[in-house]
Amino acid sequence: LQLCSFHVFQLIPLAGIVSCAAVGALSFCVYSLFGKSDVIINKSGNPEPWETIDPTKPQKLLTINQKWKPIEELENVKKMTK
Repeated sequence: LQLCSFHVFQLIPLAGIVSCAAVGALSFCVYSLFGKSDVIINKSGNPEPWETIDPTKPQKLLTINQKWKPIEELENVKKMTK
């Protein structure tokens, strides 16, 4: 079989799309690892990381009209257990 240069040029868009998808997946993994609070790298250092999350800061990638109000009963239980 003889490979024409035309067949190689047909693979350039495929290689570009696959490369962009790989870079996007890698960048989202790095973002999730270092930017999100629900991903834990060192569990022994902080066994209850959900206690340190700021509830006023959105935790999702896209948040629309999120309003946070503390639940009074839950806050009382937290105070009594500490």
